[in-house]
Formats: sequence, structure tokens, C-alpha cells
Amino acid sequence: MSFQLNIEHQIAWIVLNQEDEKVNTLGKEMIAGFGSVLDQVEKDDDIRAVVMISGKENNFIAGADIKMFDTFTTEEEFAAFIKTGTDLLDRIERFGKPVIAAINGACIGGGLEVVMACHYRIATDDPSTKFATPEVKLGLLPGAGGTQRMPRLVGLPNALDIMLTGKNVFPRQAKRMGMVDELTHRHGLRQAAIYRAEKLAGGKRTERKLPFTAKMLTHTAARNIAFKKATETVMRQTRGNYPAPLRIIESAKAGLTLSRDNGFETERTLFSQLAFTPESAALRRLFFGMQAVKENPMKDKALKINRLGVLGAGLMGAGIADVSASNGYRVSLKDRDTKSAVKGFDGIRRDIDKKVKKRIISRFQGDEQLARITPTESYDHFRNIPIVIEAVFEDLKIKHAVIKEVEAVSPDVIFASNTSSLPIADIAKGAQKPENVVGMHYFSPVQKMPLLEIIKTHKTSEEAISTAYEIGLKQGKTVIVVHDGPGFYTTRILAPFINEALLLLGEGAKIEDIESAMKDFGFPVGPIALIDEVGIDVASHVSDTLSPMFKKRGVEPGDYAKKLYDDGFLGRKNGKGFYMYGEKKKKEINRDIYRYFGGSERKSFDKKEIQDRMSSVMLNEALLCLEENILDSARDGDLGAVLGLGFPPFHGGPFSYIDHIGAKEVQSLMNDLMEKHGPRFKAATILEEYARQGKKFRE
Repeated sequence: MSFQLNIEHQIAWIVLNQEDEKVNTLGKEMIAGFGSVLDQVEKDDDIRAVVMISGKENNFIAGADIKMFDTFTTEEEFAAFIKTGTDLLDRIERFGKPVIAAINGACIGGGLEVVMACHYRIATDDPSTKFATPEVKLGLLPGAGGTQRMPRLVGLPNALDIMLTGKNVFPRQAKRMGMVDELTHRHGLRQAAIYRAEKLAGGKRTERKLPFTAKMLTHTAARNIAFKKATETVMRQTRGNYPAPLRIIESAKAGLTLSRDNGFETERTLFSQLAFTPESAALRRLFFGMQAVKENPMKDKALKINRLGVLGAGLMGAGIADVSASNGYRVSLKDRDTKSAVKGFDGIRRDIDKKVKKRIISRFQGDEQLARITPTESYDHFRNIPIVIEAVFEDLKIKHAVIKEVEAVSPDVIFASNTSSLPIADIAKGAQKPENVVGMHYFSPVQKMPLLEIIKTHKTSEEAISTAYEIGLKQGKTVIVVHDGPGFYTTRILAPFINEALLLLGEGAKIEDIESAMKDFGFPVGPIALIDEVGIDVASHVSDTLSPMFKKRGVEPGDYAKKLYDDGFLGRKNGKGFYMYGEKKKKEINRDIYRYFGGSERKSFDKKEIQDRMSSVMLNEALLCLEENILDSARDGDLGAVLGLGFPPFHGGPFSYIDHIGAKEVQSLMNDLMEKHGPRFKAATILEEYARQGKKFRE
């Protein structure tokens, strides 16, 4: 049962509550049931108003049931089903009795489209309450009237920003732009809904008017400016690789420039077309992969903890402390001295102040988060602490030293290292209890990057792995667990990718050609810019760590990163890298750096050659990780590459991309490249097997 209908004092309470499900989703059953409930309400003359509310703790409606999409075989069949949903929302919008949405928790995708069809919207200011139209992240558009109602509700500029990014809108932001009409405390939601229902039942409904500028950019010819700017931004950011954003613009434009019916028909048609594109299929597969790892498979083994230690208050350590405290953990943030610890704490404070200023959180919520963090120089704060996450310099001697110091005050501590490349087994050699040592590899900036890569050795206990997993989930991360080895998974597949970029430079390629080619392939930033962001010092260190493994395969990595590091090049962090960093907003290439790559004379490389070489080394390394059991599944490999390294999401990840191209075709390309460039392109055995058998990695 998806609904409960309760009638109290002439108010119909439609309680959304899908049994045996954690969240409410819009599926065939809910849509059919919704219509039946409205029939009952409409026939009962004693009912004067309707309140729609959720029976779930922190969820209103979490969007459509995405799995349902795969049950349709044609665009026409899909469009017909969508029409049943849009007709239902039309009915709500035109309902003769006022319909109030009382919202607490996530109101996402189709859920927000339901809310926009209601006559009045009340939301709680609870941290769990948020609004979004994330369909674009699945290669789709808001298909239940979203592209039609949202521009009229919040104005075209706001609507395009929300729909094209899929970003979250928090309660105060939603109230300010008119997405909701009223805010209240979660415990006052029911009373606020009763008050509003009685008011609306007894009087005329009034529609909110858009501010002057928003009205001009929505309902006059000036809207063409907004559409033009949005299209330019989309093309600049996606380079045409994603069809959905352009279709969102097209659908919104149809709704504002043609008739209302034409707008809804355009939306349905475009949605159905997008659902059958390879880009959407890849993005949906990625989504299902993320959903699959949201449950800790060893949850019963995890320690129940409410506090943790973070060792190192630099950029990474402060970021880990930030996401931990913002999700309820008490954190002791330690560095070598109080000044350094406080510096990390102050960085967190500045980030919180920005959130408060943007009204993402309240001042009280920000202060509450800060109060959970204690900056310190003393290990006294680590006494008998259950877990410490270490984020100190990538040096084995330093890591061994801090393990001893932590174990001295907390003998049974789980020691989690945020190393990016050092084998966890080597780090564990410095511990009294190596079974308590685990890798927790975060990505910078920690507050924004969604992946946590947990690394286990053959000695790591289930308790340590499961506790780390549980912390990652609570921090809001997508978690994958991989086996130990140099570079683990993400760093290992990134290393040959970066090495190939440097080799291309050594052969005379231009920085801008490499960057442009890989952005066209779908990476959010070019590989050369990525080296500067990660740090040339880090690239050099990773190369040193992984070189022995590559040399065993007959691959001789370049020494470009080491030479640059030895000469003081660190990248963005010291303003000395492949790009010049100064007061100018636009980065400029540091052409002096070409002296390390054969001189200033450059030559042109075919874009496809660059893309083939760069992508192939990453794909092959991912295959080797699966072959050598660093990865337990191709699914985890796709998640790690996309969420940790920016592998193009519309390709779905390395393994999904190979499936799309075909293992046989990828093997043929690898053979051609090996013939031209040597053993670093020797295809993994597992690729040859899949090519021969015609198998896929992601069935």
C-alpha cells in the first residue's frame, strides 16, 4: 500500500508511505493509487482541503522508480506511461479543493514535480529537507511537468540553473526563490498545514508573483537571453557529450514560447527519446551501482562510534574532520602544534561561514558543527579513541612513527591511513596490531568529492573494514572496498594516464591539444591541469612508488615528474607548474616548462590518437586490477574511476565503456598501439578472454 487516507475536521490527509521501502518513489503502483485516492476525496463533499504528507522519517518522495524504466521497450510505450503521470499532476493542479504539500526530508525529481503541482507548499527547515531535479545526472529531463512548471514558479534563470545542474536546493534557498511558500520546524509541520488548509479552504487562492527581473526573463522576449546563455554554458561545460541538458533547454523553451499543451507534449517526447540513449543507459547503470554500495555488507561487524580522531590538520585532514563533524561525529583534530591544528580548524570555520551566508545551513547548525571539532597538539585527546584517520605526509617512516604514538594512548585503535599510493601492508608493519590497520583513501577536496576507497590487506580485520565503511556512509560518501597493492585501484589507473600525457609532451605535443582532446572525450579537466591540481610532488612520489610494478611488466615510466619536482615545481600549491597562477582569472600555459620536454618547438597530434593512447592505458590498468583481484567487481571499478578520477560519467566507467565499444574492438586498438609504442599497451589477459568469448563486464 502506497497511501493512507485520513479525514480529520474536513481535511483529507494523504499520507505517502510505501510499505517495506525506506523511501517513497513514484512508480506504476503509486501513480495508479494516487488517482484512486483523489477520486475518493473529490466525491466527498465534506472535505474542504487536502494535505499531502509523508509517512517516512526524512523523505517526502525520492523521485521516480528508475528500475521501472527498463521495463519499457519502445519510446512510444514509455511516452504513454509518462502521460498517465503528467495527467495526474494536471489533475492535482486543477483540483477543486486546495492541495497543500507538507514537506519534510528529501523531495527529489518526480517528488518535486508533484509538489510543484500543488497549490501551496510548506517545508521544514530540517537539515534533511532538500529539493532537486537530478534527472540530468541520469541523462534525462524532469519528465512529469518539471520543465514546464518550474520556470513559472521560480523564474527561468533559477529553473535552468536547478534543472541543468541537478544541484540541491535547501529550505531557505527554496523559500527565497518561491519554490516553497512557507518554512516551519519539523515538529510544527502538521499544525502549519492545518492552519494553511483552513485558510485556503475559506478564501481565494493567490498565486505568487515573480520579481520584476525574473518575470522579464521568463515571460517576455528577454528570455532568449537566458536560453542563449544557458546553451553556451552547457556547450562549454559538456562539449556536446551529454544530450540531456540541451533537451531540457528545448523543453522549457517550448513551454514558454508555444502553448501549454505543446510544452508538455515536447517534454514527454524528449524524455522518452533520452531514456533510450546510450548516455542515459550508462548513467543509470552508474546510479544503480551507487545504490548497491549504500548498504554496508558487514554492518553487524562495525564498532558503534560517535567520536574519531583525525591526525594531520592540512587540506585533507581538515576536510575529513569537516565531513565527519557535519554528519554528527565528535572529532579530535591533531597536528604537530596547536597553531597548525587551529589553522585547519579555521579553514573549516570559513567553509561553514560560507554555507551560512548562502543560507545552506543556519548559524546555529554551523556553530553546532564547529563545537564537535577540537583542535589539539596533544595525543591526550586520542586516549582510548576507537578510530584515528591519518592524513600526514606520504612518507613510510612518518606513518610508522605516528602509528606507534597513537597505539601508545589507544592500544586497540583502528588506524586508517589516507595514503594515496603506499601499500597498506607496508604501513601496517609499523603497528602492534596490523589487523587494525586499514586504508581510507579520500579525494580532494574531501567536502565535494563523493568517493571513499577503502583498502584492505589479507590481515585487516572485518571489524576495521566494516567500521571504516560505516563511517564513510555516514560522511555521505560512495564507498568501494579494494584489495591492497601499490596505488590500490584509483591511483594505480591514474598513474599510467598521467604518464602517457607526459610522454606525449615529450614527443612534442602541445599542452592545449592534450587538454582539449581529453575534455572532448569527456573528462571534466585536462590531464595536465590535473597534474598541477594533484601536485607535481605527489605525481613524482606516486611514480616512484609504482615504478617497480610497471618495470616488472617491461614498462619504463618517464621521469618527467621527478625532474620537475627536483627543480621546485609543485603545481598550483606553489604557483609553479604547467600553468601560471596569478591575479588573472584565466589560467595561462607556462610555456617555459617545455624545456623539460624537448624544447619550445611543438607539433600537432591527431585528437583521436591522443584520446586512444590516454584512454587505453587507463582502461588496460583497470582490467589488470580486475584480473589481479585488486577489484572484486567491474561495478566497483566503474564507480572508482568516475567518482574518484572524473572518468566521463556518460561512458559509465572503464568497464561499461569497454562493453559499449566491444572488448574485441578495444583489444584490436590495444594491439595496434602496442605495435607502435611498445609493451605499455599490452592488453590484459582478461580482455583477450572477453573478446574471444564475446562477454561483457557489466551484464
